[in-house]
Amino acid sequence: MAAVIAQESGTSEAVWQHLEDHASALIVFSHLRWDGVYQRPQHLLSRFARDIPVTVIEEPMFLLEVGAEARLDVYVDDGVTVLTPMIPIGSAEQRGFGEDTREDTKRLIAMHLAPLARDDARSGHHATVGPIVWYYTPMALGTLPDDIEPSLVVFDAMDDLASFRHAPQSLRDQEEAMFRAADLVFAGGPSLYEARRHRHPSVHCFPSGVEVHHFARAADGLAPPDSLTAFPHPVLGYYGVLDERIDFDLIAAVADARPEWTVALVGPTAKIAESDLPRRPNIAYFGQQPYADLPNFLAGFDVTLLPFALNEATRSISPTKTLEYLAAGKPIVSTPIADVVSLYGDVARIAGEPARFVAEVEAALTESISDQQQRRAAGQAHLLAHDWDAIVDGMATLMVEALTIENPTARSGT
Repeated sequence: MAAVIAQESGTSEAVWQHLEDHASALIVFSHLRWDGVYQRPQHLLSRFARDIPVTVIEEPMFLLEVGAEARLDVYVDDGVTVLTPMIPIGSAEQRGFGEDTREDTKRLIAMHLAPLARDDARSGHHATVGPIVWYYTPMALGTLPDDIEPSLVVFDAMDDLASFRHAPQSLRDQEEAMFRAADLVFAGGPSLYEARRHRHPSVHCFPSGVEVHHFARAADGLAPPDSLTAFPHPVLGYYGVLDERIDFDLIAAVADARPEWTVALVGPTAKIAESDLPRRPNIAYFGQQPYADLPNFLAGFDVTLLPFALNEATRSISPTKTLEYLAAGKPIVSTPIADVVSLYGDVARIAGEPARFVAEVEAALTESISDQQQRRAAGQAHLLAHDWDAIVDGMATLMVEALTIENPTARSGT
């Protein structure tokens, strides 16, 4: 697909020098918690932090204590400074970025962000070099302190947030404002790209990548955790957030159809009730696990699953874990998610309804040696094309190009 950028790593040092010359820092507004599931933002931003200061502003959290005063919590992880506005809940019903929290958040972060602009006198006259401002959610628009002038505005659209459960009604309007404010738009997969490429003059498709060496350890004798080995094989495994995007009816049907199989679900729950989770003797829940431990779980999976429901929330998803499963050399069975089919249909088994899904799992479990070798070889080609370092290099190149043009897009409402 021409829209998908698969950069080779090795972008010249000059690109990174240009980035440092034209931007003082990278300021990121994120709807995701930095210490939550380790995914696209953590992979990208920890790499940018090797060359430019990176500060992440998380969605506000709310203080319930009587008499609590607003504060800013600050910590540093993997070279990234993380700011979390802590706001007394008062009468506000808003959760996260939005009109009800905007002024408090701006006030709390302003002092911390002020030093991120710098004076530049190398050209013979003093000029202020501003930060790149990067958004994961349009709901954060208007939260940047007024005295900060961005050198560039980037929107990394990793999900169609407006289609998620409990999304605020204003999110689609805010996304329109985001397209007006942004200089560059990055789309996290082909479906997101197709839905946005006509809405902005500079939209670029960057599907998520993979740390091959991290997950390949699962195929190299890594020991599964004791909590998993307590269950009988074969083990069908999934890790990731358990929310409205997961087809729990499908999971229950698979578990009922083959009670001798173990279905292992690793990850936190979000936006669903405990009663939404199917309970069977052969379904095991392991909760959120550290990124460092995911290869151990993969080592214990016989077949990996992408059991996504087909709904509004999954219409544009491009699961990062697909490549991680491939790096571990594991067979994949997925529901017909558009980006999985278009990007990885040659290496993933695709099935929708439960009986067919069970049949594809059985086929994966009885795969011949030659079929296994062919699948792994095809998987290697995907891994080579989706390296996180190469993705960051490609993004940096586009950012430098945008920073050095004479007439960047007019910005408003950042």
